[in-house]
Amino acid sequence: MAAMTGQKKAMLLGLATVLLWSTAAAAFKYSLQYLSPIALMFWASTFSIAVLALWLGIRGELLGALRIGGREAALSLVFGLLNPCLYYLLLFAAYDRLPAQEAMAINYTWALTLTYLAVPFLGHRLRRIDAVAGLVCYAGVFVIATRGDVLGFGLSEGPGVVLALLSTVVWAFYWIFNTRDTREPVAGLLLNFLFAWPVLLALFVLTGQGWPQWQGLAGALWVGAFEMGIAFVLWLMAMKQASNTSRLSNLIFLAPPLSLLFISLVVGESIQGSTLAGLSLILAGLYLQRRGASQQP
Repeated sequence: MAAMTGQKKAMLLGLATVLLWSTAAAAFKYSLQYLSPIALMFWASTFSIAVLALWLGIRGELLGALRIGGREAALSLVFGLLNPCLYYLLLFAAYDRLPAQEAMAINYTWALTLTYLAVPFLGHRLRRIDAVAGLVCYAGVFVIATRGDVLGFGLSEGPGVVLALLSTVVWAFYWIFNTRDTREPVAGLLLNFLFAWPVLLALFVLTGQGWPQWQGLAGALWVGAFEMGIAFVLWLMAMKQASNTSRLSNLIFLAPPLSLLFISLVVGESIQGSTLAGLSLILAGLYLQRRGASQQP
């Protein structure tokens, strides 16, 4: 019974996490109506630092997390330059150029990017199913990028698509490096954001960002507190409770359709048939890749 209870708690925490993640695309696009990508990155990271520090403070772990040596400081700076600095700068720039539905769908290919990059950097073996999954996923990206005009080969917004794909590369590298990170996850994320914050502040000041309108600040609060902060904590709690992590991980497939719902309701975008077709291909490719991984001896 204890295992069942733990799994049920994990599934509830996982559902809460997926619900928060599902609001991210709409929150990004809404906030970018009032903030530049750099301003959104700065304010969201600031709010994320506050939430993560509060969480560790409530648990009595904040002071311990801040007691670090030179190696940990250097590690935190490197990680912080990847996430939040480079990753969110690319991601927000992509959302600034693309409809939220397109940027969101393309961003979900990061899991496949991670699989491919793990071959040279972690020594993993590339299986045939990974190659098939890649063809299916990136066919979906092509459908989205051309907005259904696949025979015309005309990219609707080439730079935005490139930025979205580059963000998946940075995110994959971040998780590859994380495989060697022995820090407590929440403390490590807080340190990454703390060491990145002066860089974000310098970008904010040097690019002449002013005080935001309240709508932009509210959007950044939601992005930083929930998408960057609370969702990460909830997912870690779910993983600790889970007796079956595969079932828990499958909840992630609920996020894209929920994201489209929030994009439609909050941002007011009309969901295009090309987005639905492309996203279906991306999810099918990710399902093939995950199924192949679960069957690997």
